[in-house]
Amino acid sequence: MSSVRMINESEATGKTKAIYEDIRKALGIDFVPNMYKVMAIRPDFLEVNWNKIKSVMQGPGKLDALTKEIIAVAVSAVMGCRY
Repeated sequence: MSSVRMINESEATGKTKAIYEDIRKALGIDFVPNMYKVMAIRPDFLEVNWNKIKSVMQGPGKLDALTKEIIAVAVSAVMGCRY
């Protein structure tokens, strides 16, 4: 049994459902990663964090989105993240 509650895609309504659609579209994937499903317990928290992540990872800058993703994966590996 999970100790962390998530809002699954089939349960999402309103703001959460719209954000989930934006996440899938922006990331070019057909699922919502678990970290967003956990945030969705508080839709305003999900919205603020998704907008921040989207802005940093996909917004204009000196690095392209792929390079930013590679850096994020490398940092996770170095930090011992199991997710």
